[in-house]
Formats: sequence, structure tokens, C-alpha cells
Amino acid sequence: MKRTDLYFAVVMLAIFLPFFISPELYAWYKGFNAEHAMIMAFLKFGILATLGEMLGCRISTGNYTTPTFGVVPRMVVWGLLGVVISMAMMVFSAGIPAFIKAMGGEALVVAFAAEGISWGKFVVALAISVMMNTFFAPVFMTFHKITDTHIAENGGSVKALFRPIDMRRHMVELNWDRQWSFIFKKTIPLFWYPAHTITFMLPGELRVLFAALLGVALGVILAIGARKK
Repeated sequence: MKRTDLYFAVVMLAIFLPFFISPELYAWYKGFNAEHAMIMAFLKFGILATLGEMLGCRISTGNYTTPTFGVVPRMVVWGLLGVVISMAMMVFSAGIPAFIKAMGGEALVVAFAAEGISWGKFVVALAISVMMNTFFAPVFMTFHKITDTHIAENGGSVKALFRPIDMRRHMVELNWDRQWSFIFKKTIPLFWYPAHTITFMLPGELRVLFAALLGVALGVILAIGARKK
């Protein structure tokens, strides 16, 4: 174990431990999250998803960053993507229950809105997860891969945030075989479907936080996929 591993563990504890030992801090978080949901989505994804990618970098390279990693631009990009993900979660968690209700599944929708865990809540949460990850996730994942490449090409510099992305070139040069065979074909049905089913079974104020935590898992999954390749 390197000294940096200890630093990383300390940072993770510093982020989460106060919420478990201070009811006042957790109450403040819930209130601020309810009033400023998009700001919190930006912060949660910007911090947690970037830490997940740093952990993935540690697994694949032995270090938490590389010369072209770009911690700051990645945090900004993840923050913006977090806002988009939060929006998608709102849209799908409202739209899919409305569709299920229109198809005669009103009892399932009532169970989904109720507190606690039930079979009906699971069914609706699974439907939301499958639809979101089937139609939204591939576009999101592809764009995220392109932004990573763009940041690396700019040497991990903050300048990457202000330079235009050559979308056409990146789309042509993207490794579509890996994107399909691993990212889409394996991670979406085997990880994201069940993971986001759990997400949508949680209370609304915890969904975005849990989704951001899944960003940590994403970094590990991508790192494992890279090592396997």
C-alpha cells in the first residue's frame, strides 16, 4: 500500500463520516439538497465520480493520476454531466410511472410512490432503470468517453474546458468494438440495470447521491475492463 492510498481513504472518510456522526449536518444536507438539487448534483458527481475515476486509474496504472488525467477539468465535466443525469432521473422516474399507469398498472404506481419496499416498487424501479439505461445511458457514455479523450489530448489542462471538441473526429476514432462489446453489452445489463433499480427504490433525496456513488464503481469497472483488454 502506498501513502497515497492512505490519503485517498482519509478523503473518502472525510466526505462521508460527518453525515453519520452529526444529525445536524445530515439535516442541513437534506434541506439544502431539496432547495438546490442541481447544485448538489453538480457537487456530488463532480467530487465522487472523479474520485471513482482516480481509483480506477490507481487500479490500471498504479497511480491515482497521470500527466494527462486532468483532475480539475474532469471534475467540471462530471459536475455538468451530473446535472444532466439528475434531469434524466427526474424525467424517467416521472414518465415511466405515467406510462405504466396508462397501461393499467395504477396499483404498481401507487406501490412505487409509497414508503417501504414492495414488489410493485421493484417492478416500477426496474422498468425505469431499464428504459433510462437503454435509451439515455449509451449516448451519455459515448459523450463521456469523448470528453475524457479531449481532456487527455489537451494534456489534462484546464484549457480543455475552453477548447472546442472535435466531435466528428472523436466519433470516427472511437473504439466502437470495445464500446459495444464491453461498455454497452456488458456493463449496462449486468451492472447498471440492477444498480439503478436499487437507486429508484430509494427515497428521492438519496437517489442522486447513490447514483454519484455508482460513479465510483464505474471507475473501478472501467479500470478492470482496461486491464482485461
